[in-house]
Amino acid sequence: MSDVKKETVEEKVEDVTISNPDVVTKYKTAADISNRVLKKVIDAAVDGAKILDICTLGDKLIEEEVKKVYTKGKLPKGVGFPTCVSPNNVVCHFSPLPSDPEAAQTLKTGDMVKIQLGAQVDGYAAIAGHTIVIGASKDKPVTGKQADVMQAAHLAAEAAVRLIKPGHKNMEVTETVQKVTDAFGTKAVEGMLSYQQERNVLDGKKQIILNPSESQRQSFEKAEFLENEVYVVDILVSSGDGKAKQSETRTTIYKKTGSTYQLKMKASRAAYSEISTKFGGYPFSLRSMEDEKKARMGIVECANRGLVQPFDVYTEKESEYVAQYVFTVLLMPSGPLKITNSLFDAEVVKSEKSVQDEEVLKLLATSVRNKKKNKKKAAATEAAPESN
Repeated sequence: MSDVKKETVEEKVEDVTISNPDVVTKYKTAADISNRVLKKVIDAAVDGAKILDICTLGDKLIEEEVKKVYTKGKLPKGVGFPTCVSPNNVVCHFSPLPSDPEAAQTLKTGDMVKIQLGAQVDGYAAIAGHTIVIGASKDKPVTGKQADVMQAAHLAAEAAVRLIKPGHKNMEVTETVQKVTDAFGTKAVEGMLSYQQERNVLDGKKQIILNPSESQRQSFEKAEFLENEVYVVDILVSSGDGKAKQSETRTTIYKKTGSTYQLKMKASRAAYSEISTKFGGYPFSLRSMEDEKKARMGIVECANRGLVQPFDVYTEKESEYVAQYVFTVLLMPSGPLKITNSLFDAEVVKSEKSVQDEEVLKLLATSVRNKKKNKKKAAATEAAPESN
């Protein structure tokens, strides 16, 4: 009798890894939304456009698109990462509120702009990020140090996706990214992390670090990539020394941590209750709260007591540029499956520099995935086309 009960319990355990075809489908559904919204946000990023309006548009489009999928039941879905539009020397997480002084900031021709966003379906998120230069085209390509950082970041991402597979280790990615960035006279932004992802968890246990300091290198936990893992890879490259500093710009993006504390202020308790109900474990913008003014008040105690993690705005020196490419990759049996698109256009970015390292060139010349599927199951699981 006890054996029968045990089997019944085991049958109810849900497989939340990508060995489950349903999980892969949810990741791909989220990725399809992220990819389409990213293209629309890029189209909206033109000379004279307000950064606030672009960020608001991205989040609105994601919310609209997730309503069209998995319409039966109450499957949690929504923004997996709020839309950020970080110009020029701003490294990341620039997503102003209507009440911020930065709300009036507009884009202008020649600005290098990093766009990051993501959707999640049932707790499975697909995050994407891309860099553009306003006004650039095949007839007016990006050149100089803007082209150097964009090309370096793009090739670093291409090298990374070829190394994030079973049998390789996280520090191999770190070292290879450094070789690529050195070739272009650039630096990966020091200490920036990419994470293993799980259901409802964007910052999993295994990490990849960019351009670590000596102390970071010594203390950083080494890890090996395994089949059926998922990673969000964030490549950030600077034309400067790569030593980003926290900006004085207001932090607007947060994520619930899971820590507990008895909050004192009524506004804090109300804010935390709304966060728990609406956003779960995913990052959110204070713009998405019902009352922005009350949210700004309440979030302070939540952050001070460790109930939410701030995603602070970081900057490089004003004269420098930072490029970013973000992709989500599933470690399938037949190799890495990059589900968020690379929109890099080599005809628009013209750097005079190039990779010379033979090992890196050999790596970049390899296929991302095995040409033959290992198993029939893998073929069924990966029936949808790969995003490149």
